[in-house]
Amino acid sequence: MVKKKLEIELDFEIDKLTNSIENTLSGEIFETEITKLSINQAKQIKEAEWGFEWHKELKEPANEVYKLTTLNNITIIQGLICFIDKGDHIFMPLIESAKFNKGKPKLYRGVTGNLVAYACKISFERGYEGIVSFIAKSQLIEHYQQTLGAKRFGNSNRMFIDSKESHALVKQYFKNFIYGKL
Repeated sequence: MVKKKLEIELDFEIDKLTNSIENTLSGEIFETEITKLSINQAKQIKEAEWGFEWHKELKEPANEVYKLTTLNNITIIQGLICFIDKGDHIFMPLIESAKFNKGKPKLYRGVTGNLVAYACKISFERGYEGIVSFIAKSQLIEHYQQTLGAKRFGNSNRMFIDSKESHALVKQYFKNFIYGKL
């Protein structure tokens, strides 16, 4: 019997679409870097600091896990994203900001926007026209429609970011990215 993997409804908040990530106290912008996280680097993820079990995600062969850090401090992970290449689009089963970037006392704004834009960028690079999908919690569907321009598949919680909206996100975060015309 094939064991079906439980699909997680995402509940990330797009607090602000920034140019990178922005310090909530000073307003200072910090340049970021997104790099692939390998199973050998799993020790960088301390389970107590994250809501999801990222070590399990790293062990799944189809999963690609990336970390967001600032250029001036690559040892502190600001956020994580997992995606799966579906052959015609990128699916995001998980995305999460570090605990210190959540809620009212958050340190940086723009973390999840940066990570979603990265998934869109990868989709363009792989020839999928920027198409990215995910499953949203019901109460956040409207939020994702307003902040990301995401659309619903029918009446389900499954959402996608289409080429035009994906292009806008990539342009926001990755100014030097070059791709074919839209």
